[in-house]
Amino acid sequence: MTEHETIRVERQDRVAWIHLDRPEALNALNAQLMREVVAVAKELDADDGVGAIVVTGSERAFAAGADIKEMATKSTAEMRADGHFDAWLEFADVEKPVIAAVSGYALGGGCELALMCDIILAADTATFGLPEVGLGVIPGIGGTQRLVRAVGYPKAAEIILTGRRVGAEEAERIGLVSRVVAADALLEEAGKVAAGIAAKSLPALRAAKAAMDAALEVPLTEGLALEAERFTGLFDTADQKEGMAAFSEKREPRFQHR
Repeated sequence: MTEHETIRVERQDRVAWIHLDRPEALNALNAQLMREVVAVAKELDADDGVGAIVVTGSERAFAAGADIKEMATKSTAEMRADGHFDAWLEFADVEKPVIAAVSGYALGGGCELALMCDIILAADTATFGLPEVGLGVIPGIGGTQRLVRAVGYPKAAEIILTGRRVGAEEAERIGLVSRVVAADALLEEAGKVAAGIAAKSLPALRAAKAAMDAALEVPLTEGLALEAERFTGLFDTADQKEGMAAFSEKREPRFQHR
């Protein structure tokens, strides 16, 4: 894997970690960081040796927002022409489970990046928010869409239109995050969750994520049909045979991830 300037990447068995690493800017999401995160995520998604991906930042900031200095002087035509945030759509399309381990600030683009992940584990020090209206713009990396889906329209509207920040406890209560853990245990817990997921059958994980993603996009009848198709399709995999045999034999399965 190539060297990067704005992120660090490591592997622990079947878990891959992407560490946002722009400490001088509180991990603000500039174009270079976006390109590096997306390229690595796509590479890991194609690697059958990886079963889950964790994205994290520093204790002080998961990511404090998009890089305002990079955008401040641009025009509408320039923002549209260069597709300033378009690559993030590719990150959201990763087929493997992605966990956000959030400590400190997750504001603006940082909050939006966390919302692109499947599971958000938040340190008790985490702070979330979409303050873009205070800058004369709106969230532009999916925040208006994903926050509404996560917490419902009334709560999302209050957060986005006021720009107020949400602490970890409230974030868990309203369904913005999956779970809150002590700050000093965040990375350990994220590693445990990711390792537990990565030990499961990779074809089943991909199918489950695809079916859940569809639930956000299609009518119930269409989603049920897709779920049934994905479910029955797994009966031609080696992992389905092994998983059910292991259940019958009362032992742990030895998945081949195919």
